[in-house]
Amino acid sequence: MIKVTIWNENTGQDHPDVVKVNPGGIHKTLAAFLEKEEDFEVRTATLEDEECGLTDDVIADTDVLIWWGHCSHHAVPDAVADRVAKAVNKGMGFIALHSSHLAKPFTRLMGTTCTLKWRDGDSERLWTIAPYHPIAEGVPECIELESEEMYGERFDIPQPDELIFLGWFGGGEVFRSGCVWNRGYGRVFYFQPGHETNRSYSEPGIQKIIINAVRYTDPKIRREIIDSPHVKSR
Repeated sequence: MIKVTIWNENTGQDHPDVVKVNPGGIHKTLAAFLEKEEDFEVRTATLEDEECGLTDDVIADTDVLIWWGHCSHHAVPDAVADRVAKAVNKGMGFIALHSSHLAKPFTRLMGTTCTLKWRDGDSERLWTIAPYHPIAEGVPECIELESEEMYGERFDIPQPDELIFLGWFGGGEVFRSGCVWNRGYGRVFYFQPGHETNRSYSEPGIQKIIINAVRYTDPKIRREIIDSPHVKSR
């Protein structure tokens, strides 16, 4: 079994426009299709939970952590963010969705500002540019999203180790929408679609990408990162 923890800041998700699309919160929307996978064991956690629901015990029992945040990145304690980043370096998979490009664990793992251009409300064509990649298995060449939040370049991230999806928006902007990085013994996948008032997570192709990403970032090994001792010159 792959143990999956879905984290959602859950801020402002009682707004009628959000409830209409994601009743119960985005973590429930994601859990609804991930729980159908026989090899996934799924739990959820939110900002309101003690230690954000990401205690040492929960992290130790998580193979892949899916993170959705938007307006409350600052409210995540530094200790929790450090705990997550450390776990990724030790092998835990980490999937950052949509506005989680500014989440504390993600920016720690990237080491850059992770800022981008954005505009609410546009159509998007999500192109699969690495069809051979395991995250793209069974995914159409192009997924049409009638409405999404436009994210555009420049996206201030390190050069991805693997670029799998490219987004094109109605205004002409392009965006690196699906990227993988290796960090320590772990893998990080950033995936752009998923604004809270859009139905992107109900799209079968989008669901397939997230399911594939869980399997791809599932740790092959978990071990401590040991700093090399400093060698003093004579």
